[in-house]
Amino acid sequence: MRPLVPTLIRPSIPARLPGLLLAAAIAAAGIAAAAHPLLQSRGIGALTLAIVIGMALGNLASARWLDAAAPGLAFAKQTLLRLGIVLYGLRIGLHDVAAIGVAGVAIDALVLAGTFALAARLGPRMFGLDRATSMLVGAGGAICGAAAVMATAPVVRARDEQVAVAVATVVVFGTAAMFLYPALYALAVALGIGASPLHYGVYAGSTVHEVAQVVVAGRAVGEQAADIAVVTKMVRVMMLAPFLLLLSAWLTRRAAQPAADAQPRRLHVPWFALGFIAVAAVHSTGVLPERAVTVGIELDGLILATAMAALGAGTRLDAIRRAGLRPLLLAGLLAVWLIVGGLAINAAVWALLG
Repeated sequence: MRPLVPTLIRPSIPARLPGLLLAAAIAAAGIAAAAHPLLQSRGIGALTLAIVIGMALGNLASARWLDAAAPGLAFAKQTLLRLGIVLYGLRIGLHDVAAIGVAGVAIDALVLAGTFALAARLGPRMFGLDRATSMLVGAGGAICGAAAVMATAPVVRARDEQVAVAVATVVVFGTAAMFLYPALYALAVALGIGASPLHYGVYAGSTVHEVAQVVVAGRAVGEQAADIAVVTKMVRVMMLAPFLLLLSAWLTRRAAQPAADAQPRRLHVPWFALGFIAVAAVHSTGVLPERAVTVGIELDGLILATAMAALGAGTRLDAIRRAGLRPLLLAGLLAVWLIVGGLAINAAVWALLG
């Protein structure tokens, strides 16, 4: 009988090296391309480009070549992803909350809860999607685009192709929002409807998908609107960690068997969510040198792009094609909700707390 021990040994560092180098090279290419003014003006970030380049190589390369890279790619899209989410806390601070006040925080929370609830309920019931894909699409629209999709994936135990589909919806409808929101602001001004840069900034920050897309949508109106939009968006990003903890608790409770003698499942607390909170809290104290924060953010961008590249390399286009139009239809419905429902939430909260 063959011993089982060798099958339990994790891949060694040399075995992971080819895949890690491949993912890092793709990430570097994505970061370099994202710095081009043409792509910057359209809000196309390094994470999106990394997954697209990764998917292209993953579907064109030979199976033998990808098999050699598999251990490193798996490490990148699992361990590096979680580390990237932890370091994401360097981008925000508790002072961001004070900048937009109670109204801005309440708007963010209501938009997040409403968007995710709609996706989780309508995805399976209206569009026949599986629960994981529905939740990933919802998380991407509700919180912070691709980063939220990637952070939610381990909690819902999503497959690579489900993550890729959800990221694709963020790209499609987040890109559309960048151009639509400034047009809506211009229309409101032309009609004589009160639309201050403050209100527009909070509206855009609380409803547009990606941080980069929020920047573009805000700057199209003005620097003040852009600053408010980014702060509002970063407060929304801060809600990622408690969202993951609550989602994990809800999924654990739902999965518990009703039998009296059944052992309940242990609550899975995502360690990277706690790490995210800890890093954000330390950053808020101001004890970290500015240079260290800058380097940490740059490193985090590379780590997340590397994870995205590995995710793309492991995604097969035929699996995405099998998903069909249903995820896009769900994401489209959520986009309409974010524009109309998000506007209603903004108006109601400002009327009560503004």
